Amino acid sequence: MGRRKVPDLYRAPFPLYTVKIDPKTGLILTAGGGGASKTGIKNGVHFLSLELVGSQHSATLLHSHDTGTCATMNMALGGDVIAAGQDGNCNLMRFKQRAPKEGQSGSAKDGAGEQGGARRRGGKGQNGGGDVAHMKDASLQILVEDVGVVKSDLSPQDPVQKCVRFSSDLKLLLTGGADGYLRVWEYPSLKEKLNFKAHKDEIEDLDISPDNKHIVTVGRDFACNVWSGDQLALGLCWHDNMPHITEKMYRYQSCRFAKVEDQKDALRLYTVQIPHKRERKPLPCYLTKWDGKSFLPLLTKTCGNEVISCLGVSDSGTFLGLGTITGSVAIYIAFSLQKLYYVHESHGIVVTDLAFLPNAPKIKPLKGSNEVAMFSVAVDSRCQLHTVPSRRSVPVWLVLLLCGLLLVGVILLLQHHFPGFI
Repeated sequence: MGRRKVPDLYRAPFPLYTVKIDPKTGLILTAGGGGASKTGIKNGVHFLSLELVGSQHSATLLHSHDTGTCATMNMALGGDVIAAGQDGNCNLMRFKQRAPKEGQSGSAKDGAGEQGGARRRGGKGQNGGGDVAHMKDASLQILVEDVGVVKSDLSPQDPVQKCVRFSSDLKLLLTGGADGYLRVWEYPSLKEKLNFKAHKDEIEDLDISPDNKHIVTVGRDFACNVWSGDQLALGLCWHDNMPHITEKMYRYQSCRFAKVEDQKDALRLYTVQIPHKRERKPLPCYLTKWDGKSFLPLLTKTCGNEVISCLGVSDSGTFLGLGTITGSVAIYIAFSLQKLYYVHESHGIVVTDLAFLPNAPKIKPLKGSNEVAMFSVAVDSRCQLHTVPSRRSVPVWLVLLLCGLLLVGVILLLQHHFPGFI
């Protein structure tokens, strides 16, 4: 199952650290860079358009937004606003699409470089490899403007924002820093609401419940905390019933809330646990499903010996995505935590982020005949699209018809061998 080859959908001129999909426009936003080092590697946010022709996917570069000397290490989308983690700041940028003026090509605005032109790279979808690059004469233009900035990490040396999230109602902006502080701002006013030490060490990940009542944070201090405002509600422990696992054998790496398909009032929390230390014989990583309201553990399963680097959840809550530090990519069924898809070392190095293609009306047709589609990006500068074909199901009426025919056949057979049976 892991020996397949996934072609590159897009390859950027710099390492990629994050990817997001705008459900309204269908744009793919991916970002990264070489940072402040004078290596000649740029920093930027790339806006891509996804197309499906037949069974082949391809990506078109619509716009490249230069972020100066700062690489974007993480980002969140809040409507048409990007919250980008750049060093110790959270920079907010608004983007919008604009049709080119009559007679003006897509490359005329910013010159004949990568800024204005729509350049297609990538794919022959799931049916082949190779890179394709060409310019479109006319395309939508993407305009980006800065709308605000907040200080999200105050570490005295090398401040870094580790994670960022918008609340589902877009009223709150949350960041976690290398200094261990959780900071919450009211949005869009950017008035500080909370600022407190949530972990003794770096905050690795965070998420907020759909009703904004609980914030979950995971840190390098082995803790996964549930907060109500700035008050600690409880600390989670995933291995209570696993005596062979000691207290500091594993640490939490990721956390995500997710809804439950066909259960309107249900909520789940998923966490990833990875070994704290490298062993000669690699220890397995674990994936845990929690009740998102009572925070009781529901199911824990191993998810391989490769160290997990990132976690993604589909908007329906049906699928989970995992990336590893060795470049492998997997998709799991959220209900059972069963592996559905796996590609061994699909990327050449650490998978940094994952994003599922949403079920929004404008985007759903881009899935084609696939049940699920997920993007992955990595430090190797590649963006890939992983798809799982729809599982074929037999209609209920056909099953009933076959059962009826089978029953009639059995009765006729008995009547033939045992006359007078009926």
